[in-house]
Amino acid sequence: MGAVKKTDGQNGRNGPEGGAAMSSDAAKRVYGRHSGYRKLKAYQVAELLYDFTCRFCDRYIPFKDRHHDQMVQAARSGYQNISEGSEDSATSKKLEMNLTNVARSSQDEVRKDYLKYLSRRNLPVWKEGEALFDEARNLRPQSLAEAAAWVNRRRKGSTAEERAANLGAILATQAHWLTERLLDRQARDFEAEGGFSERLYKARSQQRGIPPGRPRRTD
Repeated sequence: MGAVKKTDGQNGRNGPEGGAAMSSDAAKRVYGRHSGYRKLKAYQVAELLYDFTCRFCDRYIPFKDRHHDQMVQAARSGYQNISEGSEDSATSKKLEMNLTNVARSSQDEVRKDYLKYLSRRNLPVWKEGEALFDEARNLRPQSLAEAAAWVNRRRKGSTAEERAANLGAILATQAHWLTERLLDRQARDFEAEGGFSERLYKARSQQRGIPPGRPRRTD
């Protein structure tokens, strides 16, 4: 059988006929830059954190334990809200920033859950300056397989469970920091470029040949 061409839902950009759906000049003027979240480092690390957390919970936390679902859902929120905010930024910068902030809070919740897990299991919490902490922080895995391989690599004096929980906490911290950077960029972009209402007014004014003013921001 020949290869099946991916649809927009599979690759996120090009549709069945090729090319982006919203490619007109009018769409660019009205909706501005939006989506493109797959290229964001904050999204990439948040999505990896979700995949890692799902694997961690399936391996170490019983499914009936409420912590299993709480950690998975918080990790899911950590990447899902970044993507939804990026999509919604076409018509609401306020909603984009609100959802990004929800993602940030969820990532911090996951970090705390990993630390609580270590405490409940009487496992060491690694600290800055310790060899394993520094190694894990500098790992920056690009995939779940890379992160799992690091966890499963035997090291004297630590168990896979300890390594997994500490790496999870570190990934959550990194995702949280990157999402805060994303929030900062969104704030600067809003100050410099405005929001949807301003783009609508500017596009319509240009179409009618009216000198642009400063409409009241509502988004």
